[in-house]
Amino acid sequence: MESRLKIGMVCYPSIGGSGIVATELGMLLAAAGHEIHFISYERPVRLKCGENLFYHPVVVNEYSLFKYPDYTLPLSVRIMEVCAEHQLDVLHVHYAVPHATGALLAKQMLGPDKKCPVILTTLHGTDTNLLGKDPHYRPIIKYSIENSDGVSTVSESLKVQTIETFGIQHSIKVIPNFYAPATVKPSREEVRQELQVTEAEHLLLHMSNARPGKRVIDVLKAVARLNNRSRVKLLILAGGDFEPYEAEVMRLDLQDRVIVIKDVKDIEPYLNACDLGLYASEAESFGLSILETLAHGKPVVATDVGGIPEVVQDGRTGLLVPPHSPEALADAIDQLIDHPEQMTAMGQAAAEDAKARFAPPVIRDQYLRCYRDLLASL
Repeated sequence: MESRLKIGMVCYPSIGGSGIVATELGMLLAAAGHEIHFISYERPVRLKCGENLFYHPVVVNEYSLFKYPDYTLPLSVRIMEVCAEHQLDVLHVHYAVPHATGALLAKQMLGPDKKCPVILTTLHGTDTNLLGKDPHYRPIIKYSIENSDGVSTVSESLKVQTIETFGIQHSIKVIPNFYAPATVKPSREEVRQELQVTEAEHLLLHMSNARPGKRVIDVLKAVARLNNRSRVKLLILAGGDFEPYEAEVMRLDLQDRVIVIKDVKDIEPYLNACDLGLYASEAESFGLSILETLAHGKPVVATDVGGIPEVVQDGRTGLLVPPHSPEALADAIDQLIDHPEQMTAMGQAAAEDAKARFAPPVIRDQYLRCYRDLLASL
């Protein structure tokens, strides 16, 4: 029997993709008997502490001496304290900056006389796609990646982009995100009735933080162009401010076609109630919302960018189109609505593929092998 590991999970506590993945992974590992310690400035929104699960807050004090509050330094101190007190084997940090940076500082503070955990840094995209373009951040991101014991990315696309952006020499392992549908209540019929969507209508679903890169504007334009416009409704689950798009909804005369719900924590009922996912991102490291849609047995129309082709099998579980093309999005949606048998077959294939490639136990075991390989290399 393999030994029980003590793992520190350092992440942002938000409902964003990386925070969700880190929290769900920690809970999976705890359920498998490992001891998991979350370290963050707030308790992760989905974290339910219990057997094998612990939360250690990072306290950030503001001093007039500092113009801006600092997070990295108090984070590194808290990591050091948790490592020393609980004798952690692994620090799994999500994002190079500030989490890997803080972990490396903590390791230096522990010194050679105390047990130091191995550091696995998982890159979710922001380090490379956003901060990596900033010359003021690029050197510390590269340093934090290169000095981690292990590095993983959530897609092959992000791995290639990271190597190109930073000139990384460190080996990088690809371990994708994961998801499995939960038991859903209320029923599909109840949710659709609440949304005032009839069974004769096709419910399209878009889930995102509504930032510019998600191209919500293209989603709206695509729906406006549909030949089947009168037969669809678009549900947008917005994790951010939707106000910038309200004028476009009016301009396109979509008031009776678009339903917007903000800051939804329980997405399962809506995934179960929809018929088709619609995603128009101009860049995407993985596409967790896309995987969630596929896993519920719903095909996806999405842009052929970044890690999305690694999640969606074009022509089998969904249709991929060029970015910045509402016309192509609309054509693909119309194709599936006009051929319901194709939509049904794609939905079935989507659920099967998600279960085979992205099931939580499958990805959990990949991380466990990675942890043990790093420990064995010491």
